[in-house]
Amino acid sequence: MAIGLGALLFLGLKVGNLATASTGETYVLKASFDNIGGLKVRAPVKSAGVVVGRVGDIRLDAERYEAVVTMNISSQFKFPRDTFAKIRTSGLLGEQYIGLAVGGDIEMFKPGDSIKKTESAMVLEDLVGQFLFDKAAEGKDKK
Repeated sequence: MAIGLGALLFLGLKVGNLATASTGETYVLKASFDNIGGLKVRAPVKSAGVVVGRVGDIRLDAERYEAVVTMNISSQFKFPRDTFAKIRTSGLLGEQYIGLAVGGDIEMFKPGDSIKKTESAMVLEDLVGQFLFDKAAEGKDKK
């Protein structure tokens, strides 16, 4: 019975994205976004579809009114300074994660550096609103 409860707890943590990512060493990278959508602490950070870290903290920069995301990256992965951080969604309505698109720079990020090239989350409501606005303007032009 104890093994069964342990297995259920393990599965619950995995599904809830609360299980520890890796017990190895990590370093911190930061990135600022205009809109993070539904990104949450502990969300995966992926490169080429492989989890390379986790979101460690999300806070609002009170001066620039941007979300500052702190990422804990596994120290076995090094990224060039021209890497692009994008907020992506798994599937149509799945969890959000940060995707790192690797650049070609020779110089690598150092712990504590900030990723300058970012792309904010696509918010479904904004896309639907823009589509409806465009359709209304299109109908107005035909008159």
